[in-house]
Amino acid sequence: MDSKNYHEDLSHIRSMMERSSRFISLSGLSGVVAGLAALIGAGYVYFVFKSEGIDYFDGDRNIFHPALVKELVLIGTVILFTALLSGYVFTANKSKKKGQKIWDATTKRLLLTFAVPLITGGVFCLALIFHHLFVWIAPATLIFYGIALVSAERYTLTDIRYLGYCQIILGLISLFFLGWGLLFWTIGFGILHIVYGLIMHKKYK
Repeated sequence: MDSKNYHEDLSHIRSMMERSSRFISLSGLSGVVAGLAALIGAGYVYFVFKSEGIDYFDGDRNIFHPALVKELVLIGTVILFTALLSGYVFTANKSKKKGQKIWDATTKRLLLTFAVPLITGGVFCLALIFHHLFVWIAPATLIFYGIALVSAERYTLTDIRYLGYCQIILGLISLFFLGWGLLFWTIGFGILHIVYGLIMHKKYK
């Protein structure tokens, strides 16, 4: 009996320590919504290409003019904010149901760890745009985003690192297929997010 209580106490202490050092209320549904937003955005971009007379899947490497690139950046920004907003809403609701604070020291450390590689990658991509090196943007965004996820794993669910690894690998592969950024973005930010979100929702619901 004493042994059973001892193990229960250890389990309780371990759970409390994990809660105090990790932000564990991330919602899998937010990943699904982010992925769906990315797929919708990719579909919209494809039709933007069509309206510009660009057949994305004809096998040619198209050179995009600056005005079109600016429109694509705007679309990407809208998708990003949609994903962030959905992430906050779903995660806040999950935290509320569990009686957990969404904003504490652990959350701050999580955001800082996640933001450093993400902001670094954002500035790097702005430099690519400035120098009209557009074909390198897709690999860079996937790689830096993956690094940000792997870095954030220290303060949240450990499973998130697997999504990070997949994004990094996908970004590295895309380096050898320059000009197919939309396709790799669709896989990375769309399909992978949906698959990851569904797995996390089922595992931690």
